Amino acid sequence: MSEQKPHIMIVEARFYADLADEMAAGAIEAIEAEGATYERFEVAGALEIPSAINYAILNQELNDQHRFDGYIGLGCVIRGETTHYDYVCGESARGIMDLQLNYGLAITNGILTVENGDQAWARANRSDKNKGGAVAIACLDMIKLKQQFGLYPR
Repeated sequence: MSEQKPHIMIVEARFYADLADEMAAGAIEAIEAEGATYERFEVAGALEIPSAINYAILNQELNDQHRFDGYIGLGCVIRGETTHYDYVCGESARGIMDLQLNYGLAITNGILTVENGDQAWARANRSDKNKGGAVAIACLDMIKLKQQFGLYPR
């Protein structure tokens, strides 16, 4: 990467606060290991993550200033008894993908979509699958890829 270290926006869905905290800890460890910096923002649930990222993008455009180099969405959706799970999973993923493609940004989706709490914790725990760390590394890798194409910083 260039001498300028990336600055990352972390958006955390707080519906399952303990899982969000564990995933954020994993993401922060990975970001700091690369010497990058971050800011954390909280939203209620997974559906709000794309909107929060979009607000940051709009703020950058309106104020003609560069603030974030990459974006990480962290959250968890656990299947319940209704079809609400399907809508939350699909629409939050679609929202993130739309932002990636429409704006050419390094955005990674760290929204766990699981059947139960045990699956969620296996993926969130830093001592197990550490999905928070994995999505942070993916975000940093996407920033590096943008650099290879001459699109970073932006």
